[in-house]
Amino acid sequence: MERRDFLKKAGIGAAAAVAATAVKAPAVLAQKKYKWKMVTTWPSGLPVLQTGCERLAKLVGELSGGRLTIDVYAGGELVPPLGIFDAVSNGTVEMGSGASYYWAGKTPAAQWFAAVPFGMNAQGMSAWFHGGDGLKLWEETYAPFNLIPRPGGSTGVQMGGWFNKKINSIEDFKGLKMRIPGLGGKVLAKAGATVVLTPGGEIFTSLERGVIDATEWVGPLHDNRMGFYQAAKYYYYPGWHEPGTYLEYFFNKKAYESLPKDLQAILDAACMDNEIWCLAQFDAQNGAALVELITKHKVQLLEFPDSVMDALRKLSKEVVAEEAAKDAQSKKVAAAFEAFQNQVGPWFTISEKAYYDKIFGKYSLKG
Repeated sequence: MERRDFLKKAGIGAAAAVAATAVKAPAVLAQKKYKWKMVTTWPSGLPVLQTGCERLAKLVGELSGGRLTIDVYAGGELVPPLGIFDAVSNGTVEMGSGASYYWAGKTPAAQWFAAVPFGMNAQGMSAWFHGGDGLKLWEETYAPFNLIPRPGGSTGVQMGGWFNKKINSIEDFKGLKMRIPGLGGKVLAKAGATVVLTPGGEIFTSLERGVIDATEWVGPLHDNRMGFYQAAKYYYYPGWHEPGTYLEYFFNKKAYESLPKDLQAILDAACMDNEIWCLAQFDAQNGAALVELITKHKVQLLEFPDSVMDALRKLSKEVVAEEAAKDAQSKKVAAAFEAFQNQVGPWFTISEKAYYDKIFGKYSLKG
């Protein structure tokens, strides 16, 4: 009897569902469709960063049943790579993808949502955005520009960069021309370097021609693909300047708010899905790329000396304090970032750090 009752109820439920679908079908067919453009700072075809944007567009199209479609343009295809902030802000296009430290000239507070030297790693940044007040502050920071930001995933801990001379002391940065953005760039400027902000697609040529003496980019996966080993001798670690760099998606506020609530939810969910996917790709692929750089391309992998790291840490504290003092929003964001780092730091010390030191640390790279 129970089985018959179940089948009977299931049949009624299925029939009701079919009927409801039939009733709603005309409404679904009549729903408005939206076509967006996304512009990025990334070179065409760049794995994870640019291909991740294309993945996001595909996912949104599938989840929305084609009601929201997004055409993706790499840096320079529709607008200059570093012009995307303005293009989305003024409504020329609906959406952009980059890294928030590129917009320090617009609002210094933006830098904290990408990377802070000696700051939090990817796990800490994610916790700040989704478990703390990080995303709320990010939205607050972008609001005057008619923008709504969403976390776009992390690269993880980056590499320290490619150099054509060895870095034995902090003095070796004096006079060095290096491509490095964000707060990290300001730290090296304070150390005496000449800092250059070059879009990704122009870095190799600048390094090869001697326009710059050094560059940081991301990590082994991308650095190998970009061919930096052909233009620089030494590959340094760790990425003190970008310990867990977060990427971003941002929408024109009017365009986002004009979407029905379900499409807004789909867009937000797709961004979070890509956020998880992004870090997974870097973690999965950086190791093999690093081995290839060392074994196949004979790259010299070097660690920054402790004395250099100590000096950079001291300069970083000075720079962060100076940048935070520029305006009220920067001061507010910097204080929130520091408070959250102090909150999660003790736990990470006895959990993540202890695990790497005592268990995972047994692994070594053999070049």
